[in-house]
Amino acid sequence: MRNISSLRCLFCAYPKNKFLSKYFSNQVHRKAEQIINEKRVIFSGIQPTGIPHIGNYLGALKHWVELQNESDDIYYSIVDLHSLTIPKSRDFMRDSIFNITACLLACGVNPDTTVVYQQSSVPEHTQLSWVIGCIVPVNRLKHLPQWKEKLESSIDGGGHIGRYTYPVLQTADILLYKATHVPAGEDQAIHLVLTNEFAKSFNRMHGKFFPETQMISNPTFARIRDFRDPRVKMSKSSPSINGRIELTDTDSEIHSKIKRAVTDCTSQVTYDPENRPGVSNLIQIHCGMCNITPEEACAIACNMDTGKYKSLVADAVIDQLSPIREKYLNIRKDEVKLKMVLDHGAERARVVAKSNWESIRELLGINIAEIS
Repeated sequence: MRNISSLRCLFCAYPKNKFLSKYFSNQVHRKAEQIINEKRVIFSGIQPTGIPHIGNYLGALKHWVELQNESDDIYYSIVDLHSLTIPKSRDFMRDSIFNITACLLACGVNPDTTVVYQQSSVPEHTQLSWVIGCIVPVNRLKHLPQWKEKLESSIDGGGHIGRYTYPVLQTADILLYKATHVPAGEDQAIHLVLTNEFAKSFNRMHGKFFPETQMISNPTFARIRDFRDPRVKMSKSSPSINGRIELTDTDSEIHSKIKRAVTDCTSQVTYDPENRPGVSNLIQIHCGMCNITPEEACAIACNMDTGKYKSLVADAVIDQLSPIREKYLNIRKDEVKLKMVLDHGAERARVVAKSNWESIRELLGINIAEIS
Protein backbone atom coordinates (compact mmCIF):
# COMPACT_ATOMS: atom_id res chain seq x y z
CA MET A 1 0.00 0.00 0.00
CA ARG A 2 1.34 3.42 -0.97
CA ASN A 3 1.82 6.05 1.72
CA ILE A 4 -0.13 9.24 0.90
CA SER A 5 2.55 11.37 2.55
CA SER A 6 5.04 10.20 -0.06
CA LEU A 7 2.99 11.89 -2.81
CA ARG A 8 4.67 15.27 -2.80
CA CYS A 9 2.26 17.31 -4.88
CA LEU A 10 2.97 20.75 -6.22
CA PHE A 11 0.27 22.69 -4.39
CA CYS A 12 2.18 22.19 -1.14
CA ALA A 13 5.08 24.18 -2.56
CA TYR A 14 3.13 27.20 -3.76
CA PRO A 15 0.62 28.36 -1.14
CA LYS A 16 0.82 31.93 -2.48
CA ASN A 17 -0.52 30.89 -5.86
CA LYS A 18 -4.19 30.48 -4.95
CA PHE A 19 -5.19 29.02 -8.32
CA LEU A 20 -2.54 26.31 -8.46
CA SER A 21 -2.81 25.61 -4.74
CA LYS A 22 -6.58 25.10 -4.93
CA TYR A 23 -6.31 23.11 -8.17
CA PHE A 24 -3.75 20.59 -6.94
CA SER A 25 -5.23 20.48 -3.43
CA ASN A 26 -8.60 19.47 -4.85
CA GLN A 27 -6.90 16.83 -6.96
CA VAL A 28 -5.20 15.28 -3.95
CA HIS A 29 -8.24 15.17 -1.70
CA ARG A 30 -10.46 13.83 -4.47
CA LYS A 31 -8.06 11.15 -5.65
CA ALA A 32 -5.99 10.23 -2.58
CA GLU A 33 -7.80 7.05 -1.65
CA GLN A 34 -7.72 5.51 -5.11
CA ILE A 35 -4.07 6.55 -5.65
CA ILE A 36 -2.98 4.53 -2.61
CA ASN A 37 -3.86 1.23 -4.23
CA GLU A 38 -3.31 2.09 -7.88
CA LYS A 39 -0.24 1.46 -9.96
CA ARG A 40 1.14 4.73 -11.22
CA VAL A 41 2.19 5.52 -14.76
CA ILE A 42 4.97 8.09 -14.58
CA PHE A 43 6.16 10.18 -17.52
CA SER A 44 8.79 12.89 -17.77
CA GLY A 45 11.04 14.27 -20.46
CA ILE A 46 14.34 16.09 -20.85
CA GLN A 47 15.58 18.05 -23.84
CA PRO A 48 18.92 17.11 -25.46
CA THR A 49 20.26 20.66 -25.37
CA GLY A 50 23.55 20.18 -23.55
CA ILE A 51 25.07 18.48 -20.52
CA PRO A 52 22.67 18.66 -17.52
CA HIS A 53 23.68 20.94 -14.66
CA ILE A 54 23.14 20.45 -10.93
CA GLY A 55 19.82 22.25 -11.15
CA ASN A 56 18.64 19.55 -13.57
CA TYR A 57 20.17 16.89 -11.35
CA LEU A 58 18.60 18.00 -8.06
CA GLY A 59 15.33 19.15 -9.58
CA ALA A 60 14.74 16.17 -11.85
CA LEU A 61 17.33 13.45 -12.48
CA LYS A 62 18.00 12.54 -8.84
CA HIS A 63 14.26 12.33 -8.30
CA TRP A 64 13.83 10.20 -11.45
CA VAL A 65 16.27 7.65 -10.06
CA GLU A 66 14.53 7.59 -6.67
CA LEU A 67 11.15 6.98 -8.32
CA GLN A 68 12.48 3.74 -9.78
CA ASN A 69 12.22 2.19 -6.34
CA GLU A 70 8.44 2.15 -6.77
CA SER A 71 6.63 -0.60 -8.69
CA ASP A 72 5.35 1.77 -11.36
CA ASP A 73 5.42 1.99 -15.16
CA ILE A 74 7.97 4.72 -15.88
CA TYR A 75 8.71 6.50 -19.15
CA TYR A 76 11.65 8.92 -19.41
CA SER A 77 11.77 10.50 -22.83
CA ILE A 78 14.56 12.40 -24.54
CA VAL A 79 12.28 15.00 -26.09
CA ASP A 80 14.26 15.83 -29.18
CA LEU A 81 11.27 17.28 -31.06
CA HIS A 82 10.82 19.92 -28.35
CA SER A 83 14.46 20.94 -28.66
CA LEU A 84 13.92 21.84 -32.34
CA THR A 85 12.11 25.03 -31.32
CA ILE A 86 15.60 26.55 -31.26
CA PRO A 87 17.51 25.57 -34.45
CA LYS A 88 20.68 23.56 -33.92
CA SER A 89 23.16 21.80 -36.17
CA ARG A 90 22.81 18.14 -37.12
CA ASP A 91 26.04 17.21 -35.31
CA PHE A 92 25.02 19.07 -32.15
CA MET A 93 21.66 17.28 -32.01
CA ARG A 94 23.20 13.87 -32.59
CA ASP A 95 25.88 14.36 -29.94
CA SER A 96 23.42 15.84 -27.47
CA ILE A 97 21.07 12.86 -27.72
CA PHE A 98 23.93 10.51 -26.88
CA ASN A 99 25.20 12.86 -24.17
CA ILE A 100 21.88 13.06 -22.36
CA THR A 101 21.36 9.29 -22.64
CA ALA A 102 24.78 8.68 -21.10
CA CYS A 103 23.99 11.18 -18.32
CA LEU A 104 20.73 9.42 -17.47
CA LEU A 105 22.48 6.07 -17.22
CA ALA A 106 25.37 7.52 -15.21
CA CYS A 107 22.94 9.06 -12.72
CA GLY A 108 21.35 5.67 -12.14
CA VAL A 109 18.37 5.44 -14.49
CA ASN A 110 17.94 1.72 -15.21
CA PRO A 111 16.87 1.02 -18.83
CA ASP A 112 15.93 -2.55 -17.90
CA THR A 113 13.10 -1.41 -15.63
CA THR A 114 12.47 2.11 -16.95
CA VAL A 115 11.53 2.95 -20.54
CA VAL A 116 14.25 5.32 -21.80
CA TYR A 117 13.61 6.40 -25.37
CA GLN A 118 13.86 9.11 -27.99
CA GLN A 119 10.62 11.03 -28.52
CA SER A 120 10.85 11.20 -32.32
CA SER A 121 11.15 7.39 -32.50
CA VAL A 122 7.49 7.12 -31.45
CA PRO A 123 5.36 8.85 -34.14
CA GLU A 124 2.20 8.64 -32.05
CA HIS A 125 3.45 11.65 -30.06
CA THR A 126 2.89 13.98 -32.99
CA GLN A 127 -0.27 12.20 -34.11
CA LEU A 128 -1.93 12.74 -30.74
CA SER A 129 -0.59 16.29 -30.74
CA TRP A 130 -2.68 17.01 -33.86
CA VAL A 131 -5.82 15.71 -32.17
CA ILE A 132 -5.17 17.90 -29.14
CA GLY A 133 -4.54 20.90 -31.38
CA CYS A 134 -7.97 20.40 -32.91
CA ILE A 135 -9.63 20.70 -29.50
CA VAL A 136 -7.59 23.22 -27.47
CA PRO A 137 -8.78 26.82 -28.10
CA VAL A 138 -6.26 29.24 -29.59
CA ASN A 139 -6.91 31.78 -26.83
CA ARG A 140 -6.02 29.16 -24.22
CA LEU A 141 -2.50 28.88 -25.63
CA LYS A 142 -2.14 32.65 -25.86
CA HIS A 143 -2.66 32.95 -22.12
CA LEU A 144 0.15 30.55 -21.20
CA PRO A 145 2.96 32.50 -19.49
CA GLN A 146 5.75 30.89 -21.53
CA TRP A 147 4.22 32.13 -24.77
CA LYS A 148 3.78 35.63 -23.36
CA GLU A 149 7.43 35.67 -22.28
CA LYS A 150 8.59 34.58 -25.74
CA LEU A 151 6.35 37.18 -27.36
CA GLU A 152 7.70 39.99 -25.20
CA SER A 153 11.36 39.05 -25.62
CA SER A 154 11.24 38.26 -29.34
CA ILE A 155 11.98 40.72 -32.12
CA ASP A 156 10.04 38.64 -34.67
CA GLY A 157 6.64 38.57 -33.00
CA GLY A 158 7.24 35.38 -31.03
CA GLY A 159 9.01 33.31 -33.67
CA HIS A 160 7.66 30.18 -35.35
CA ILE A 161 4.57 28.11 -34.71
CA GLY A 162 6.57 25.45 -32.86
CA ARG A 163 7.03 27.76 -29.89
CA TYR A 164 3.32 28.41 -29.84
CA THR A 165 2.21 24.77 -30.02
CA TYR A 166 4.95 23.47 -27.73
CA PRO A 167 2.44 22.91 -24.87
CA VAL A 168 0.19 20.89 -27.20
CA LEU A 169 2.98 18.41 -27.96
CA GLN A 170 3.87 18.39 -24.27
CA THR A 171 0.29 17.42 -23.44
CA ALA A 172 0.46 14.63 -26.03
CA ASP A 173 3.69 13.33 -24.49
CA ILE A 174 1.96 12.87 -21.15
CA LEU A 175 -1.40 11.54 -22.30
CA LEU A 176 -0.08 9.13 -24.92
CA TYR A 177 0.89 6.77 -22.10
CA LYS A 178 -2.12 7.74 -19.96
CA ALA A 179 0.32 9.02 -17.35
CA THR A 180 -1.07 9.42 -13.84
CA HIS A 181 1.96 11.27 -12.46
CA VAL A 182 4.55 13.70 -13.82
CA PRO A 183 7.70 14.64 -11.86
CA ALA A 184 8.36 18.26 -12.85
CA GLY A 185 9.18 21.73 -11.59
CA GLU A 186 7.09 24.82 -11.00
CA ASP A 187 7.60 26.14 -14.54
CA GLN A 188 5.62 23.17 -15.86
CA ALA A 189 2.69 23.50 -13.43
CA ILE A 190 0.48 25.49 -15.76
CA HIS A 191 1.11 22.99 -18.57
CA LEU A 192 -0.19 20.17 -16.41
CA VAL A 193 -3.35 22.21 -15.87
CA LEU A 194 -3.68 22.38 -19.68
CA THR A 195 -3.11 18.62 -19.90
CA ASN A 196 -5.94 17.90 -17.50
CA GLU A 197 -8.21 20.44 -19.19
CA PHE A 198 -7.77 18.65 -22.50
CA ALA A 199 -8.22 15.21 -20.89
CA LYS A 200 -11.53 16.33 -19.40
CA SER A 201 -12.68 17.83 -22.71
CA PHE A 202 -11.80 14.66 -24.61
CA ASN A 203 -13.46 12.42 -22.02
CA ARG A 204 -16.57 14.57 -22.11
CA MET A 205 -16.77 14.39 -25.91
CA HIS A 206 -15.74 10.79 -26.52
CA GLY A 207 -16.09 8.88 -23.26
CA LYS A 208 -13.76 8.28 -20.33
CA PHE A 209 -10.27 7.44 -21.58
CA PHE A 210 -7.57 9.70 -20.16
CA PRO A 211 -6.80 9.75 -16.42
CA GLU A 212 -6.29 12.87 -14.36
CA THR A 213 -2.58 13.57 -14.04
CA GLN A 214 -0.93 14.49 -10.75
CA MET A 215 2.31 16.43 -10.43
CA ILE A 216 5.12 15.18 -8.22
CA SER A 217 7.54 17.90 -7.16
CA ASN A 218 10.31 18.50 -4.68
CA PRO A 219 9.73 22.17 -3.76
CA THR A 220 13.10 22.71 -2.07
CA PHE A 221 15.13 21.92 -5.18
CA ALA A 222 12.70 23.09 -7.83
CA ARG A 223 14.70 26.21 -8.71
CA ILE A 224 18.45 26.03 -8.19
CA ARG A 225 19.81 29.49 -8.98
CA ASP A 226 22.56 30.80 -11.22
CA PHE A 227 25.84 31.30 -9.33
CA ARG A 228 26.58 34.60 -11.06
CA ASP A 229 23.04 35.95 -10.76
CA PRO A 230 21.02 34.19 -8.03
CA ARG A 231 17.91 36.13 -9.04
CA VAL A 232 17.45 33.78 -12.01
CA LYS A 233 17.17 30.04 -12.43
CA MET A 234 20.29 28.05 -13.32
CA SER A 235 20.15 27.32 -17.04
CA LYS A 236 22.07 25.50 -19.76
CA SER A 237 21.74 28.64 -21.86
CA SER A 238 23.22 30.96 -19.23
CA PRO A 239 25.64 33.45 -20.82
CA SER A 240 28.31 32.58 -18.25
CA ILE A 241 29.64 29.02 -17.88
CA ASN A 242 30.52 30.00 -14.30
CA GLY A 243 26.85 30.37 -13.49
CA ARG A 244 26.26 26.62 -13.50
CA ILE A 245 27.95 23.35 -12.58
CA GLU A 246 27.56 20.67 -15.23
CA LEU A 247 27.58 16.99 -14.34
CA THR A 248 30.84 16.55 -16.25
CA ASP A 249 32.74 19.39 -14.54
CA THR A 250 36.04 18.47 -12.89
CA ASP A 251 36.58 18.74 -9.14
CA SER A 252 38.67 21.88 -9.58
CA GLU A 253 36.00 23.49 -11.78
CA ILE A 254 33.36 22.77 -9.15
CA HIS A 255 35.46 24.32 -6.39
CA SER A 256 36.20 27.36 -8.54
CA LYS A 257 32.59 28.02 -9.56
CA ILE A 258 31.21 27.71 -6.02
CA LYS A 259 34.02 29.82 -4.60
CA ARG A 260 33.09 32.60 -7.03
CA ALA A 261 29.35 32.29 -6.45
CA VAL A 262 27.66 35.61 -5.70
CA THR A 263 26.38 35.89 -2.13
CA ASP A 264 26.12 39.10 -0.04
CA CYS A 265 27.93 41.14 2.60
CA THR A 266 26.67 39.12 5.59
CA SER A 267 29.09 36.37 6.62
CA GLN A 268 26.63 34.28 8.63
CA VAL A 269 24.98 31.35 6.88
CA THR A 270 21.19 31.69 7.07
CA TYR A 271 18.37 30.41 4.90
CA ASP A 272 16.32 33.28 3.49
CA PRO A 273 15.58 32.73 -0.23
CA GLU A 274 13.81 36.05 -0.68
CA ASN A 275 16.38 38.35 0.96
CA ARG A 276 19.54 36.22 0.65
CA PRO A 277 19.13 34.28 -2.61
CA GLY A 278 22.84 33.59 -3.13
CA VAL A 279 23.51 32.00 0.26
CA SER A 280 20.13 30.24 0.24
CA ASN A 281 21.01 28.76 -3.15
CA LEU A 282 24.16 27.22 -1.65
CA ILE A 283 22.09 25.83 1.22
CA GLN A 284 19.62 24.27 -1.22
CA ILE A 285 22.46 22.61 -3.09
CA HIS A 286 23.98 21.36 0.17
CA CYS A 287 20.59 19.94 1.21
CA GLY A 288 20.07 18.21 -2.12
CA MET A 289 23.50 16.62 -2.18
CA CYS A 290 23.38 15.44 1.45
CA ASN A 291 19.64 14.77 1.86
CA ILE A 292 19.26 17.19 4.77
CA THR A 293 16.91 20.07 5.54
CA PRO A 294 17.80 23.78 5.37
CA GLU A 295 17.63 23.88 9.18
CA GLU A 296 20.14 21.04 9.42
CA ALA A 297 22.42 22.70 6.89
CA CYS A 298 22.40 25.97 8.86
CA ALA A 299 23.16 24.07 12.06
CA ILE A 300 26.18 22.44 10.40
CA ALA A 301 27.37 25.88 9.21
CA CYS A 302 26.64 27.75 12.46
CA ASN A 303 30.33 28.47 13.14
CA MET A 304 31.29 29.12 9.52
CA ASP A 305 31.39 32.23 7.39
CA THR A 306 30.19 32.02 3.80
CA GLY A 307 33.73 31.45 2.51
CA LYS A 308 34.20 28.29 4.56
CA TYR A 309 30.67 27.21 3.83
CA LYS A 310 31.33 27.42 0.10
CA SER A 311 34.18 24.94 0.53
CA LEU A 312 31.91 22.58 2.44
CA VAL A 313 29.24 22.79 -0.27
CA ALA A 314 31.83 22.23 -3.00
CA ASP A 315 33.05 19.08 -1.25
CA ALA A 316 29.47 17.82 -0.95
CA VAL A 317 28.88 18.42 -4.66
CA ILE A 318 32.12 16.68 -5.60
CA ASP A 319 31.29 13.64 -3.44
CA GLN A 320 28.01 13.26 -5.31
CA LEU A 321 29.07 14.17 -8.84
CA SER A 322 32.53 12.60 -9.15
CA PRO A 323 31.22 9.02 -9.46
CA ILE A 324 28.56 10.21 -11.93
CA ARG A 325 31.19 12.00 -14.02
CA GLU A 326 33.42 8.92 -14.17
CA LYS A 327 30.49 6.68 -15.13
CA TYR A 328 29.43 9.17 -17.79
CA LEU A 329 32.89 9.33 -19.38
CA ASN A 330 32.99 5.55 -19.54
CA ILE A 331 29.45 5.08 -20.87
CA ARG A 332 29.70 7.88 -23.43
CA LYS A 333 32.50 6.08 -25.26
CA ASP A 334 30.15 3.33 -26.44
CA GLU A 335 27.62 4.88 -28.82
CA VAL A 336 26.58 1.47 -30.08
CA LYS A 337 25.40 0.51 -26.59
CA LEU A 338 23.70 3.88 -26.13
CA LYS A 339 21.80 3.41 -29.39
CA MET A 340 20.78 -0.09 -28.26
CA VAL A 341 19.37 1.40 -25.05
CA LEU A 342 17.34 3.96 -26.99
CA ASP A 343 16.16 1.41 -29.57
CA HIS A 344 15.06 -1.00 -26.86
CA GLY A 345 13.23 1.79 -25.03
CA ALA A 346 11.52 2.93 -28.23
CA GLU A 347 10.28 -0.60 -28.93
CA ARG A 348 8.74 -0.80 -25.46
CA ALA A 349 7.24 2.69 -25.72
CA ARG A 350 5.75 1.99 -29.15
CA VAL A 351 3.82 -1.03 -27.87
CA VAL A 352 1.90 1.12 -25.39
CA ALA A 353 1.73 4.18 -27.64
CA LYS A 354 0.32 2.23 -30.58
CA SER A 355 -2.29 0.51 -28.42
CA ASN A 356 -3.47 3.77 -26.88
CA TRP A 357 -3.43 5.58 -30.22
CA GLU A 358 -5.58 2.90 -31.84
CA SER A 359 -8.06 3.24 -28.96
CA ILE A 360 -8.12 7.01 -29.50
CA ARG A 361 -8.72 6.55 -33.22
CA GLU A 362 -11.61 4.23 -32.40
CA LEU A 363 -13.15 6.81 -30.09
CA LEU A 364 -12.72 9.50 -32.75
CA GLY A 365 -14.34 7.31 -35.40
CA ILE A 366 -11.33 7.31 -37.71
CA ASN A 367 -10.21 3.71 -37.12
CA ILE A 368 -11.81 1.62 -39.87
CA ALA A 369 -9.21 -1.15 -39.85
CA GLU A 370 -11.64 -3.63 -38.30
CA ILE A 371 -14.13 -3.46 -41.18
CA SER A 372 -13.93 -6.53 -43.40
